[in-house]
Amino acid sequence: MAANWKMYKTASQTVAYFERFRPLLQGPSPCDIVICPPMLSLPAAVSAASGSNIAIGGQNMYWEKEGAYTGEISGEMLYAEGASWVLVGHSERRRLFCENDSDVLKKAQAAIEANLSPIICMGERLDEHKAGKAYDVLIRQFASGVAGLTEEQFAKTSIAYEPIWAIGTGQTATPDIASEAHQIIRSEVEKRFGSDAAAAVRIIYGGSVKPDNIAGLMAEPDIDGVLVGGASLDPVSFAKIVQAA
Repeated sequence: MAANWKMYKTASQTVAYFERFRPLLQGPSPCDIVICPPMLSLPAAVSAASGSNIAIGGQNMYWEKEGAYTGEISGEMLYAEGASWVLVGHSERRRLFCENDSDVLKKAQAAIEANLSPIICMGERLDEHKAGKAYDVLIRQFASGVAGLTEEQFAKTSIAYEPIWAIGTGQTATPDIASEAHQIIRSEVEKRFGSDAAAAVRIIYGGSVKPDNIAGLMAEPDIDGVLVGGASLDPVSFAKIVQAA
């Protein structure tokens, strides 16, 4: 159950969030909890999550370890600050910052080398969805952005299916639509990495996930978790989503 805060919350707001969120988790969680704050709030999140089973992730990274790349951060920098996960290829990175499948592959490889677990994001635009090309898009993104990993590298990754038309729009893919997309991705995993890898990989759903639709999504056997945007900004809301696991 992963939270992507996007460009919200200062360091002090992050501390306040954890002060409210942690008491809402009743007993050991049955799932992995990952919160991805903005980079400047990441150290505060690591400190605030200390002693809990809440892991912290980055929202993005660059594939080089260091160099003249103004404004970028490396996987090694994220790891040094206490992150253990990182989002790779989020739709907003693809759409607003022109990242392509090749970039996604290089970032995933670099994340693993830096001891981070990448959550590789993929999904179709509204026009592609309406044209019935969603599965073609997923197969292409997998072939160009995931299949280049080795079997050992792939075992350290998770995949997030995030239909772009459902992100921040209030529209949510129905559990059936999401499950079918996850089945397509899992099928591609099996073709490339084998049946054991297909059974083991966690494919999570992202796209206007809320407390009132989480139960239906999690009831689908091919949905292994969620990547939550806006609803994760409120600790009570995200706690309800986590408890639905």
